[in-house]
Amino acid sequence: MTTRTPARTGKLMIALLSRLHLYIGLFVAPFIFIAALSGIAYLLSSPLEEWIYHDTLYGVTQGEPQPLAAQLETAQRYLGDPSLPTAVRPAPELGDTTRLMFSEPMLGPSEHRAVFIDPISLEVTGEMTVYGTSGILPLRTAIDLFHRQLLMGDLGRLYSELAASWLWLAALGGILLWAWHRRSLKTLSGPPTRRRHATLGLLLALGLIFFSATGLTWSKWAGSNIAELRHAWGWGTPSVSTALNETSPQPHDEHAEHHGHGAPVAANASVTPEDFDRALNAARAAGLTADRLQLSPPTRVGQAWRVAEIDRQWPTQVDQVALHPRTMEVTDSTDFATFPMAAKLTRWGIDLHMGVLFGLVNQILLALIAAGLVTLIAWGYVMAWRRLRQTSGQRFPTVCEPWLKLPLPTKLGVLLGAVALGLALPVLGVSLAIFIVIDALRWYGKNRQKAQRLHTP
Repeated sequence: MTTRTPARTGKLMIALLSRLHLYIGLFVAPFIFIAALSGIAYLLSSPLEEWIYHDTLYGVTQGEPQPLAAQLETAQRYLGDPSLPTAVRPAPELGDTTRLMFSEPMLGPSEHRAVFIDPISLEVTGEMTVYGTSGILPLRTAIDLFHRQLLMGDLGRLYSELAASWLWLAALGGILLWAWHRRSLKTLSGPPTRRRHATLGLLLALGLIFFSATGLTWSKWAGSNIAELRHAWGWGTPSVSTALNETSPQPHDEHAEHHGHGAPVAANASVTPEDFDRALNAARAAGLTADRLQLSPPTRVGQAWRVAEIDRQWPTQVDQVALHPRTMEVTDSTDFATFPMAAKLTRWGIDLHMGVLFGLVNQILLALIAAGLVTLIAWGYVMAWRRLRQTSGQRFPTVCEPWLKLPLPTKLGVLLGAVALGLALPVLGVSLAIFIVIDALRWYGKNRQKAQRLHTP
């Protein structure tokens, strides 16, 4: 009878982890590779958009800005439509243009027709389709959609959720493998690829776990579970209530930049162009000091204005107020300084992931981490190819081999952990089940071939 000491169990667990790490590299790494490259493109698109759309985003730098009502009437004449915008972003600084976003039925989900007005000359500097409440421009919209769903809609979101679900496990597994093999790595002979892969992975581990955790909050299935968990624990981000008969803070979606503004302003809401100036002045008087604001008028009777700060750089300015449509008195407000710490961390984490919290420094750091991840994956495939050549094309070892040798209590613990992860991260659970089936078939075929060789004269 074989004695299973803790040291032997540890070796078996490391073998199990090593082979799972290999599966992640072979089958999931291509999706992580695409996510990393498209993420770099998204970060680089910010300064590129400034250059491409410069004439639209910037106007006259000298003179007195005209009221929002005059700017809105200019946009209405340009469009030939008296409809009011669903959101307005006044020019944050002298020389910037005002952005007026209109809802139109022919546009796709979360898309709006944006008209850019020079607040001084009242000239229309441009018109384009913008996406989400962050109002990203067409170039970033295309890259963002490719990064999140490969331009394939909800079906494509499986790819990004698969990548985010496994990335943190690959990073943690790499740390454990490095800790177990760190002495042998120092004396390793031959090409230094394995040693470089391990060292770079250790340096990038924290950033990769961050990418994974924040990316999962955007995902369809795991993201829903995370949202329910945060709501149950009271970690939701407060948002002002625009219902005039209630004042309790409403849950806020931190990923609102990927959703629409809602319905067009209803005619019976009795909103006039002059009300936009009244709302802006009332919000300033209520304490909204950020240069970047977004004014959202009521869409129906019994609803208040929402005016929100949208400056997500450091220090973060995302306070909101709700204003009565007639008196412009504050009916509700939220102050970021009073948010629960979990809500603040969520806001900062998302803004870090998008490269906006610390501006250019944030973007450079994220791009370096993503480039390092691309390098890690490339080195991983180089090591796999060399291993195949050294073994004359023989198959990689299976996960079943160390698994079957584990003691029963350890097996049960690993199994329960896998089931719990699969329920929390459904895409990870399904893909893990596929890995297990593939591995079991490989193990069965390998043993069958071995038995045939033993029985062959």
